[in-house]
Amino acid sequence: MTVTPQTNTTLDGIAEALLTHDDICICGHVSPDGDCIGSQLALRAALIQAGKRVSVLLAKDDPTDVGFRFLPGFDQMVPARAFTGPCGAFVQVDAPDAKRIGEDAARLRERAPFTITIDHHAAPERQTDLSYTDPDAAATALLIWQLVAHLGVSRTADIATCAYAGLMTDTGRFQHQNTDATVFKAACEMVDAGADPAAIASEFFQRRTMASIQLEARCIEHMELLCEGQAALSFVTHDDLESVGATKADCEQLVNVLRSIDGVRVAAMLRDEGRQVRGSFRAKDDIDVAALARRFGGGGHTAAAGFTLHDPLDKAIRRVRRAVEGAVCAGACEKAAD
Repeated sequence: MTVTPQTNTTLDGIAEALLTHDDICICGHVSPDGDCIGSQLALRAALIQAGKRVSVLLAKDDPTDVGFRFLPGFDQMVPARAFTGPCGAFVQVDAPDAKRIGEDAARLRERAPFTITIDHHAAPERQTDLSYTDPDAAATALLIWQLVAHLGVSRTADIATCAYAGLMTDTGRFQHQNTDATVFKAACEMVDAGADPAAIASEFFQRRTMASIQLEARCIEHMELLCEGQAALSFVTHDDLESVGATKADCEQLVNVLRSIDGVRVAAMLRDEGRQVRGSFRAKDDIDVAALARRFGGGGHTAAAGFTLHDPLDKAIRRVRRAVEGAVCAGACEKAAD
C-alpha cells in the first residue's frame, strides 16, 4: 500500500480521533456506488459498536440502486440536505474533494469542528483535518475493513457484509485489474466474519429493474464500435430515460454491457441528463481511462472512471468519440478533444 503525499495520518490515527469524537456524520460521494455505500455503512456499524452516535448521509437526494437496500443500516441513511442533527466530526469516504460530496454535504463539512477523509482516490490537495488516501487499495471498503481492526471492536457479520459489498463491486466482481492477493485475503476474512458471497452477489447483480433492461436495449441500439472493434461508444437520451421510467441507478450497468463485448478494450457510455451529460469509461487492459476522464474534468481509477460534460449530447458524443479514438487507435490520451 502506498499512501498519497496528502496523507497526514495512519488508520490507527484516524481510529484514535474517531474514538474521541461523537455525533459523527459519514458521507460518501454523489451517485454512490457499492464501494461508497458499503464503506459508509461498515464504518457506521463499527462506530455504533464503539458507543458512538452516528449519522450516515447521502450526498444527494437521488434514487439509489435497488441492490443497496439490503445492506444493514441502509434504511437509516438520510440526504445531506435533510440532515438537521449535530455534527461533531465529518467523515468523507470514497470521495476526494468537496465537489464529489455535493454542495449540501460540503456546507455541512465546513461547519463541522473536525473533518476526516478515508479514500483510495488520489487528490491534488488535502481537504480535511485528517486524511488517509491509498490509491493502491482496490476499494475504500478495504481501508474501512482495516480501520475497524484499529477501533477495538468486533468485525461483525453486518460490518463484513457491507465491506464485502464494497470490495466486490469496486473490483468488478473480482475481475478488474485491481484484484490481487490482498483483495482475496480480505474477502476471505469478511466471509469468515459472516458475509454471504452468494446472497450479496444476488442482491447486487440479479435484481435489475425492467426499466434497466429496456434501457439496455436502447444502449445497444445506439452503440457504435470504434477502432476496428477495440472500443465501444453508446448513449441514452433524456427521452430514453423518461420513456421507460428509468432512474440514474438503472444506467449503472450499461457501460459494463459495452465492455463485455469480445474485442472491446475501452467502453464509453454517455447519459443525457438535460443540462449536462454524464459519462463513464471502462477498460479491460492497461489503457488508463482515468487519464482519459481527466481530459474532461473527471477522474477515477485506471480501469473505471467518470466525468461530466456541460454540452449538448451530440457535441458530447463527438468529443468523447475523438478522445476514445485517440487513446485506443493511436494509444495517446493527449489527442483527447477539448
